[in-house]
Amino acid sequence: MDEKKIRELYAGDDITKVFTNLHSSANGLSSEEAAKRLKKYGPNAIKKSEEKSQWKTFFKNFISTMAILLWISGAIAMMSGTLELGIAIWMVNIINGLFSFWQERAAKRATDALNNMLPTYVLVIRDGKKMQVDSKDLVPGDVFLLQAGNSIPADSRLISASSMQVDQSALTGESVPESKTTKYDPGEGSYAESNLIYSGTTVGAGTGRAIAFATGMKTEFGRIANLTQKQGKTESPLTRELDRLTKQLSIIAVSTGVVFLVCAIFFVKYPFAKAFILALGMIVAFIPEGLLPTVTLSLAIGVRRMAKKHALVRELNSVETLGETTVICSDKTGTLTQNQMTIHYIWTPKHEYHVTGNGYVNNGQIELNNKQLWYEENPDLHKLVQISALNNDTTVQPSKVKGGKPKILGTPTEASLIIMAEKAGFEKQKVLVKYPRLRELPFDSDRKRMTTIHRWNDTQYIILTKGAFSDTIKQCDQIQVDGKIRKMTKEDSDRAKQVNADYAAKGLRSIAMAYKVVERKDTDVSKLTIDQAESHLIFVGLTTMSDPPRPEIYNAVRRCHEAKIKIIMVTGDSKLTAKSVAVQIGLTSKKARVISGNELNNMSDAELRQALKGEVIFARVAPEQKYKVVKTLQENGEVVASTGDGVNDAPALKRADIGIAMGMTGTDVAKDAANIVLTDDNFASIVAAIEEGRAVYSNIRKFLTYILTSNVAEAFPSILFLFSSGLIPLPLTVMQILTVDLGTDMLPALGLGAEAADPDVMKQAPRKRSEHLLTKSIISKAFLWYGLLSSIISIGAYFFVNYQNGWPSVPLAASGRVYMRATTMVLGAIGFTQVANVINCRTNKVSVFKKGLFSNKNIWYGIIFQILLFLVLTVTPGLQELFNTTNLMASDWIFLFCLPIPLVLLDEARKWLFYHKAYKK
Repeated sequence: MDEKKIRELYAGDDITKVFTNLHSSANGLSSEEAAKRLKKYGPNAIKKSEEKSQWKTFFKNFISTMAILLWISGAIAMMSGTLELGIAIWMVNIINGLFSFWQERAAKRATDALNNMLPTYVLVIRDGKKMQVDSKDLVPGDVFLLQAGNSIPADSRLISASSMQVDQSALTGESVPESKTTKYDPGEGSYAESNLIYSGTTVGAGTGRAIAFATGMKTEFGRIANLTQKQGKTESPLTRELDRLTKQLSIIAVSTGVVFLVCAIFFVKYPFAKAFILALGMIVAFIPEGLLPTVTLSLAIGVRRMAKKHALVRELNSVETLGETTVICSDKTGTLTQNQMTIHYIWTPKHEYHVTGNGYVNNGQIELNNKQLWYEENPDLHKLVQISALNNDTTVQPSKVKGGKPKILGTPTEASLIIMAEKAGFEKQKVLVKYPRLRELPFDSDRKRMTTIHRWNDTQYIILTKGAFSDTIKQCDQIQVDGKIRKMTKEDSDRAKQVNADYAAKGLRSIAMAYKVVERKDTDVSKLTIDQAESHLIFVGLTTMSDPPRPEIYNAVRRCHEAKIKIIMVTGDSKLTAKSVAVQIGLTSKKARVISGNELNNMSDAELRQALKGEVIFARVAPEQKYKVVKTLQENGEVVASTGDGVNDAPALKRADIGIAMGMTGTDVAKDAANIVLTDDNFASIVAAIEEGRAVYSNIRKFLTYILTSNVAEAFPSILFLFSSGLIPLPLTVMQILTVDLGTDMLPALGLGAEAADPDVMKQAPRKRSEHLLTKSIISKAFLWYGLLSSIISIGAYFFVNYQNGWPSVPLAASGRVYMRATTMVLGAIGFTQVANVINCRTNKVSVFKKGLFSNKNIWYGIIFQILLFLVLTVTPGLQELFNTTNLMASDWIFLFCLPIPLVLLDEARKWLFYHKAYKK
């Protein structure tokens, strides 16, 4: 139902029309009628998006492009008679698929444990009696009761309200609670109608009675959830890139295989069956069987590291996507800020005081010129603190958990005043005994003030008033300065107005404090009208407050800027507050353009695309508009991460390349739409997650370089065999090629997936969408540097063994002990040069010694396994025949173990030569 129709049906001042439209009354429904409506409208619950069946979730891990290629390769291997090869390839696929499924299931279970959305019970009136019912059983037409702290279970129209304020930040992103009354006022922005309350929001203060007109998916909460669920999930860039890489490698592998098949038949005169096995060996050699396990392991390690940094990843590929993020669309309230109103300054006509410490914790003090003050020491401060605490209906209960948030029973505004008073040394309960409250004139949205009346002494009452500055100052005709009361002059009034304007320009919200003392003999408290109580007041001063930035946000923003990541604030808060916070934390400069929701509606797509290229902030935006911002950024070619905690953030979270929801304060809908959930609601955790994401992508490239290097060394012997038309016997057999791919290379390659991020990873710009995994740099490094060196050394080892046995006088051996020793040395040389290569691939520019030669234990475990496996293949009789190996001489082992040392030092010289100047900068 659109807002216009809602206003026509439910928001008017005539409550009888509401009862008529809903076929209900002030006494609610009968139990029988409620049961009928429950059957008709369904439960009052937000339906989750339809989840894939467990079987679909399970099998999707086995049908990626790379997985399908491995299934086909394994089948071909089996049909060609190499059963062991086929089984080995299939086992790689099976293990990788099971691991991916297990990791994503674990993330889902952890996310489900965070979900806690609607209240369990609601106090309704049925059959003319109050009764508690499950909130899921609430139906349109039900009348229910509310008090401070209650979550609102349905979209409803207020029947009665007393000092009610509602926190609607889950819907709007607005940190300041909305005042709610039975009188209609359209308010400013979405969901601002004064007599309507919405599902998923919370009563901050006061009490009320309301009638539900929409439940479940028909609520605004449900409507936005439905919008989110209809939005298809964006395929991750990593998935697209892996598919592209798989196709590239498949073309290379098949093309190479075809060439080898033709050459083997026509030049070497091999029979088709034998030539096919040779070609198959080449195809398998160029298919990186370890790619999927390495990618999965890299992502899983990133997931575990991020979990330790309070970021719960729901989908493995989300880790890498974060690494290439170019723009973060961030909510303000609760994400960049603490979602805790905090007093910053106290102003009296004589002094400005600084209030230290953040949030709802009594961990600060009130200072004047850096000197701590107690409220008794200054008469003006004394009176202002007294008004702040006594004219207050909120209670702050300390957390029972160490380090946990205090429980606020009331509004954030009043909570900040209570904490400010505590920092001044004011003990409310003791003072209330001395000055007991006799009456309250509650806050309302018309006059924007609240007044309490207390017994002052035996002959007098004191009337304490707090409220919006502009609405309170006009009720004051006196002013207190240094404890003395005098008439307020125009100069006094103008000065106070200027101070208030200066605070407003800084994004601070002001609350004015005033009072007066009246004679008891002349005053009947019970008959005192609002006009009488709130006239001829004595102005004392102002308190200024805001929702402060998180302490860690400053460094997080700085690191994002260093990483060339743009942050755009998209909030439901006012333009002034949004810009003030953005400038304060270094998000933007003062020149940033602030675009309101209304302005955004009037902008063309071209104008929005242009605006997004500069410094920009979005304020007072609706959910659909935040979604539009994210969508337009993507159309501009950006990789977008969107953060948020409210249901209003969910559509944008789902549309974004990476959605990041808050775990502690986030709604169920937001978590369901997100890829990542921050368990500590800390924006700084996003920066750590981005670093992990970049490390993952870098590690995949390192693995690719390493694996292509061995492919070159594996192919080179076969090329010699073909180009010599068989005169050079095959220096490396098909089974030996498979030994490298599935045996000796696998674990060191997997170790690269666990490599920590390079020191400069967060000082580089995000990779461009047009930049692919397989780049010219990787190809040149793998083929023309590492691969060429490995090929020369391994072929050199082959000819050296033959040289020791009479070559070139004696023809190259094609069988027998000399041939087996020569091929064994080729296999060993490739394995030991790969030891050097895996160490070299650990860093791109920085010295591996600077990073720590032994800092990645997984690689060294892989190297040890690689050497032991080679040893087993050379000394085990049954395996010697299968893999065409034999025992090596002591001098052979010495040569092999010495091989990695010069290769590592040579690559260190290359890195120093090309990159040391850049690192000095």
